[in-house]
Amino acid sequence: MRVRPRAWVGLAVWVLYGVVVIVLQKSSGVPYTDFGDSPSNLWRGAVVSLVVGAAVLAVVTTWLGWWRPALHERRTTKAKWTVIAPGLLAVAVIGNLASTTWSAVSLDFVLAALALGVFVGFTEELTTRGVLLVGLRGSVAEVWAVLISSLCFGLMHGINIFLGQSVAATVPQIGQAFLHGLTFYILRRVIGSLIGAMVLHGAWDFSVFSLEQAGGSNPLAVLAIVAGVLALIFFWFAARDAHEAVGDRAPDPAAAKA
Repeated sequence: MRVRPRAWVGLAVWVLYGVVVIVLQKSSGVPYTDFGDSPSNLWRGAVVSLVVGAAVLAVVTTWLGWWRPALHERRTTKAKWTVIAPGLLAVAVIGNLASTTWSAVSLDFVLAALALGVFVGFTEELTTRGVLLVGLRGSVAEVWAVLISSLCFGLMHGINIFLGQSVAATVPQIGQAFLHGLTFYILRRVIGSLIGAMVLHGAWDFSVFSLEQAGGSNPLAVLAIVAGVLALIFFWFAARDAHEAVGDRAPDPAAAKA
């Protein structure tokens, strides 16, 4: 790594990404509440900013030399059962997709929503549970790194206030994003890679926009909330055996017995 992980570095990247996205989305002239109204709105209002954000993140992550720790764990958690939380969120995604009347969604919208899912999964996960988590691991204990990175993930969605969404609608969104952040962290720890969280995150956004475009409802939607609540309980178990900070090593069982 060219730069030693520190919390301020990760937070600086988080701020940079947030500024890039809010400036581009604001300049698009498309309010957040209108993103899902048409393929054009989705491309101009969201996808363009995410593509630029992805490019900025790729350059910064390369310069820092943080790709490996941002994308991979050196060792997975022993608490594999915590995957229940992201598993329930995955079921909620399947429910969204199954409840969508696809004949009511144009191909252009599907492509725009798919691009949104791909780039939002990549950028938001790399920013928060990638670069930011790596930086925090260099300054604070793992549990705090998880909570702070998940809080920052939630606050990311606070920019929607400046993009036309009401405070009343944004505050619950921030809370849900915080819980989802814990859910995605658990998935990273269980499988040892950020890629799974990127895929689940992107699939969630794609399924939500598609379902809303079709005007449908998902009877399994409550599972997304249940997953978040369980993640709030489970994340400590997934975090307690993490030794991912620079210079950390997993405890040697033989040495402990001696």
